[in-house]
Amino acid sequence: MCQSEARRGPELRAAKWLHFPQLALRRRLGQLSCMSRPALKLRSWPLTVLYYLLPFGALRPLTRVGWRPVSRVALYKSVPTRLLSRAWGRLNQVELPHWLRRPVYSLYIWTFGVNMKEAAVEDLGHYRNLSEFFRRKLKPQARPVCGLHCVISPSDGKILSFGQVKNCEVEQVKGVTYSLEAFLGPRTSAEDLSFPPDTSSPSFKSRLVTREGNELYHCVIYLAPGDYHCFHSPTDWTVSHRRHFPGSLMSVNPGMARWIKELFCHNERVVLTGDWKHGFFSLTAVGATNVGSIRIYFDRDLHTNSPRYSKGSYNDFSFVTHANKAGIPMRKGEHLGEFNLGSTIVLIFEAPKDFHFELKAGQKIRFGEALGFL
Repeated sequence: MCQSEARRGPELRAAKWLHFPQLALRRRLGQLSCMSRPALKLRSWPLTVLYYLLPFGALRPLTRVGWRPVSRVALYKSVPTRLLSRAWGRLNQVELPHWLRRPVYSLYIWTFGVNMKEAAVEDLGHYRNLSEFFRRKLKPQARPVCGLHCVISPSDGKILSFGQVKNCEVEQVKGVTYSLEAFLGPRTSAEDLSFPPDTSSPSFKSRLVTREGNELYHCVIYLAPGDYHCFHSPTDWTVSHRRHFPGSLMSVNPGMARWIKELFCHNERVVLTGDWKHGFFSLTAVGATNVGSIRIYFDRDLHTNSPRYSKGSYNDFSFVTHANKAGIPMRKGEHLGEFNLGSTIVLIFEAPKDFHFELKAGQKIRFGEALGFL
């Protein structure tokens, strides 16, 4: 009995020591609960940062008296990634002194494994700023384009997911999906978009499939910072519509894509839709942290990561006009656009049921190589 009391002695002393702080914390948390939501979020945010940064769970006792930290996902979403990306873009445009270019670019090459032997200009002193270096061109024969009956990769990168679109959900990475309609956006009039007219089917997926016997397929390609940053046309098709979604610019690396559900639907993106010989075809360039600049070569009206556009909206532009009723024709392998740093390309297209991918999840692929065959 004495031994038991002796063992409990430190616990009782600790309980007495914690008694007053707990009452004080409960009282303080009660005051916080009466505050407005924005004020409460402002006061809770610094504590949350410390909660995740401090070692050994230093602030864990706060959770015992009713305080709950903001989730890591919500905390990350609150970071002003658009503003930071605009600042990074300005920094990229700063011209580097000639003596500084080689060490700066050499460090980047070593960090991300860039193969400069493929670059059209190998001399590092040629690139005046980081932006020019990121958007470097390749030698003409560095990426031969597959000429068979196939869809080619529009860019260098890593295959995150591919296959048929099922239940109106598209895989972001294995096991993590997002809504097809949320990603492409709601339909408007058939005159403005390349989508077929409404049918009696409630399925958004079935509205995109224009021909009987066809299926809807998808492929997601992640561009790492060391990859070639331009992207090209994956097949012969006609672009009839562009939809720009201003949004967040969170990282799209595979680890983050597993962590945040519907990441691609939150991020800024440019959706190009049109038709190829088998029906509906779309290519979406998804922005990411420090990749606020998405450029489409034939679209001079497109301005991404602009403060005049607010998140949660979208802007449509039709390339089908009275003067050009056919839209913008693109040939397989033709230059289509470019990123700064790295990002993601998502292809969603209609094809016959005998279309099959020649891919493995996680494999590296280069622009011009075949994605799948008929």
